[in-house]
Order: sequence, then C-alpha cells, then structure tokens
Amino acid sequence: MELIAAIKQSDVGDEIEVLSSDKGSADDIPAWARKVGHALVSSENRGDHWAITIKKMK
Repeated sequence: MELIAAIKQSDVGDEIEVLSSDKGSADDIPAWARKVGHALVSSENRGDHWAITIKKMK
C-alpha cells in the first residue's frame, strides 16, 4: 500500500493525503491509522473519490 510507504518516508507531524475511488478506503484507512497510532485529519467525499488525510504521530 502506497500510504504505508509514504508514512515510513515522512517525518513526525507530516500530513499525507490519499485520494481513492474505493468507498472502502473511507473506513479502512482511518481504522488502520488509529491501529498504528497516527491521526485522522480529514475524510471527505469529493463526489467521484475520497480525500483522506493522515498525520504521522510517531
């Protein structure tokens, strides 16, 4: 998953935005972020895709 690679390469405090047309991402990405200790900044339905922003916390 590209999000995991982006998290690994980023610094604490960085925010990463994921754009996905998969409706499941709106649930799966925030759940994963909580599980591994990162923060959900926003999750927005933009019509044909979701924009989900995660903040690296550790």
